Amino acid sequence: MLDATLKKQLQAYLEKVVQPIELVASLDDSPKAREMDELLREIAELSNKITVRQSDDANERKPSFAINRVGTDIGVRFAGIPLGHEFSSLVLALLQVGGHPIKLDAAVIDQIKNLEGDYVFETFISLSCHNCPEVVQALNSMAVINPRIKVVAIDGGVFKSEVDARQIMAVPMMFLNGQHFGQGRTSVEEILAKIDTKAGARKAEELNKKDPFDVLIVGGGPAGAAAAIYAARKGIRTGVLSDRFGGQVLDTLAIENFVSMKETDGPKFAVALEEHVKHYEVDIMNTQRASKLVGGKLIEVHTESGAVLQSKSVIIATGARWREINVPGEKEYRNHGVAYCPHCDGPLFKGKRVAVIGGGNSGVEAAIDLAGIVKEVTLIEFGAELRADAVLQRKLYSLKNVTVIKSAQTTEVHGDGKIVNGLSYKDRNSGEVKRIDLEGVFVQIGLVPNAEWLKGTMELSAHGEIEVDVRGMTSIPGVFAAGDVTTVPFKQIVIAVGEGAKASLAAFDYLMRQPVEEETQEAKAA
Repeated sequence: MLDATLKKQLQAYLEKVVQPIELVASLDDSPKAREMDELLREIAELSNKITVRQSDDANERKPSFAINRVGTDIGVRFAGIPLGHEFSSLVLALLQVGGHPIKLDAAVIDQIKNLEGDYVFETFISLSCHNCPEVVQALNSMAVINPRIKVVAIDGGVFKSEVDARQIMAVPMMFLNGQHFGQGRTSVEEILAKIDTKAGARKAEELNKKDPFDVLIVGGGPAGAAAAIYAARKGIRTGVLSDRFGGQVLDTLAIENFVSMKETDGPKFAVALEEHVKHYEVDIMNTQRASKLVGGKLIEVHTESGAVLQSKSVIIATGARWREINVPGEKEYRNHGVAYCPHCDGPLFKGKRVAVIGGGNSGVEAAIDLAGIVKEVTLIEFGAELRADAVLQRKLYSLKNVTVIKSAQTTEVHGDGKIVNGLSYKDRNSGEVKRIDLEGVFVQIGLVPNAEWLKGTMELSAHGEIEVDVRGMTSIPGVFAAGDVTTVPFKQIVIAVGEGAKASLAAFDYLMRQPVEEETQEAKAA
């Protein structure tokens, strides 16, 4: 299954295995099982610390396999063949079960070790999903650290009957002890925040003890990362408060227009951003969401966990999120036929009929992508014409299984109480309401700024964006903003990075021009 080049690379990685591991296969007579058996035997041939055997345990999914540390109860399981985007998850699992150090902060590792109770995680994935590996790798690392955590990554394409039975129409989808736990890209810290119920209070207490920052950046996307780097290079005390480092970039598949790199993908770009920031003395406070801002000599940023941070200046870079259509049925059927990531969830709709709402670049790209997977695609555009680039429109119209409906307003998403089965739209020319029978709806209508928490605090535009001047300053002294959350036009990564750097330089200039605080009498006497 593995070509010579891949085998050579994998063999080099497996030299880092220090503990003997065993690959335990649960197989049936399916073609996938034969492929799995071949893969496991090829892996075992690459290291003298790896052995392989078959199990006759009737309770395990077939085909699946476990990676176990010999003589311990440490292990992880894959139900399916982890190639494609999940090959990196396989390699990491082999290394970590084999004793290679896990790259997590010591405090996070201790938190995982000290979890009380037993946890069984099942994660449904697709091999084309670029968000799934982070979830799989996060849970695998947790299982290696704490053997009371059991995990299995399940390829929805292989276990289709289970996907249908559980009504899974979005990946990654996590279940904990048989109950729905969450979906979408999720980090170790985010998982811990949900299962360690006392973590929020402990984190708030820890944050409350921090000394005031010179600059506090709220948001960890491209704008926030650039701001942090430029601030830290000035030698001032810098902090980053973020609910997830990387922001919306984590949900972006292909990046082909960032100057200096011909192509990359969002998750790789986000990792590079964080590594660059960590190169400097920056206090990164992850899985924390700001809830309130109070201006003053020392500006306060309150968090949802109950903490209050202080800083001499603040840069808001909270970005934006996918805009919803806000019609009946959208929220009810989210992840049950209503989706926002065609790259992640598209394979789950193979052979089915879907609609894409939105005729801009993202909508047309989604329709083109889905056309190669699903039976039929109907693209619905509110305006009289599509807004996507001409080259994309030409490609779209060349596809035989794509129908384009313009001047159409989506009015309702229909379902049977469990999954989507249709969509209604109003013809804006005739006023007639029409219905389309389908199984999936992909919403691609742009972004909404993450600035609701600032309403009534500072000046926002009619679209909810933060009003900024040419230096990135907001209506509050000492508070700056950058990136997609602001009124700066053209929501692009390269622009967000530049605006983050500019806001950081402006904040530093602001700090330099503040009057020097007078020494206290006690300090003078000393």
